[in-house]
Amino acid sequence: MSFDDPALEYQAPGAASAGGHGDQAPTIYDVARVAGVSIASVSRVLNGQQNPRQETRDRVLRAVAELGFAPDGAARALSVRLKEVVGVIVRRPRWHDSSMFADEDENLQFPDMINRGMEIVAQRHGFDLLIRSVGLDEPDAGRRVLALARKSDGLILHDRVLSPAELERLSRQVPVVTLAGEPTSSTVNVHGDNEGGMRALARHLIHDHGYATFAFLAGHEGSPDSLTRGRALASEAAAAGVTLLAGDDWRGGYQAAGGAQAIERLIAGGVRLPRAIVCANDQSAIGVLHALAAHGISVPGDVAVTGFDDMPVARHLRPQLTSVRQSIQDLGATAFETLYSMINRSGQAKESPRGRDIALPTRLVRRESCGCGPQSVKSAAQAADLGGAACA
Repeated sequence: MSFDDPALEYQAPGAASAGGHGDQAPTIYDVARVAGVSIASVSRVLNGQQNPRQETRDRVLRAVAELGFAPDGAARALSVRLKEVVGVIVRRPRWHDSSMFADEDENLQFPDMINRGMEIVAQRHGFDLLIRSVGLDEPDAGRRVLALARKSDGLILHDRVLSPAELERLSRQVPVVTLAGEPTSSTVNVHGDNEGGMRALARHLIHDHGYATFAFLAGHEGSPDSLTRGRALASEAAAAGVTLLAGDDWRGGYQAAGGAQAIERLIAGGVRLPRAIVCANDQSAIGVLHALAAHGISVPGDVAVTGFDDMPVARHLRPQLTSVRQSIQDLGATAFETLYSMINRSGQAKESPRGRDIALPTRLVRRESCGCGPQSVKSAAQAADLGGAACA
C-alpha cells in the first residue's frame, strides 16, 4: 500500500520555531515554550475552547503579554489541527498454546511497561495515547498504521513494524519515532545500548566464569534488538575462541512459551546443551528455566542462564536471573518526549536535540543464574552503591 496520502500531508511548522527573536514575530510555539504548556493548551486559551484551567489560562496570557504575541489566521488554523493524540503501534504475537504460558500474550510486561512510561509523559503534556496492536506476520500492517496516523499528531512504533522505505513515506504524513527499530533520514529511533550491555554480559561469562560453550536464544526473526545482541555476543565469543550455538533451532521469539518450546525440542532431539544459554530477553529466559527444571537440569550447576531487560520478576525467580538492565519506562518516556518535540517543531528527525539514534544506558546485573553466589552478588551490589561495579 502507499503512504502518500494527500489528505494526511504533514505541514511542518518550520520557521514557527524561530523563538520570536530579531525581526521575526513571536509564534504560538514561543508562547507554549514560555508558558511551559502544550501548543494545544495555548490554542484552547486563545480560542476559548474547553474551559482550560485558570492556572493554565494565566500562564498563557502572561506569556502572550511578555512576547507581544498577536495570533493570526494561519497560526490559529495550524494550532487547532492538533488532536492531542499520539498513536502507538505494538507487535503482539499470537500464541496458541495449551501450556502454563497460554495466557502470556495477555500479560506482555515489557511493551506494557514501555507504554506506561509514555503515558506518564503524555499526561504531563495533555496528550492521550491511542494504542493499536498488529500481528508479527500481519500481511498488511501498513494499512492499519496509516489508519491510526489519520487520528494522531504523531506515531510511536514498537519494534520493526514497517520497512525503512515505508517509514520514510509515513514520516511525510506525521512525525514518527520507533522503538527498537532503525532510524531513517526523517525518523528517530530509541533503544537501549544493546551492544554494550551484551558485551559486558559476555565478558563476565567468559572471563569471570570461564564458560567455553554458549548458545544465543534469539528473539523473533528480524528484530533489530535481537540481531544487535546476537552480533555482540558472537563477536566476544569469537575473540575469546569459545563455541557459540545459534540459528533457527535457538529461537525463543521473546516469549516464555517460545523459550520453553525451544529447549524441549533440543532435548528431545538429543542435542547436548552448552554450558551457558544467553537469552535475548527475560521472558524467554523464564521459559528456559522452566524447561530445564522440568528435565532435572540444574541452573547454574549444569547450565547457566541469562536474560536481558531486567524486568522486575527477574529478581524473584529461583535462581534469581542474571540480566542486563535497561530502564524500560525510560524507553517509553524518551520516545514520547522526542516525538512531542518533533510535533512542536518541524517533525523532522534532525530537529531532535539528541540525534536520530538515541541509545539509553544499560548495565549488567549479576545474580545466581549465571553462577555468581549470593555472597558475590551482595558484594557487587555494595560496590555499586559506592560507585564501583555496576551490579545488583
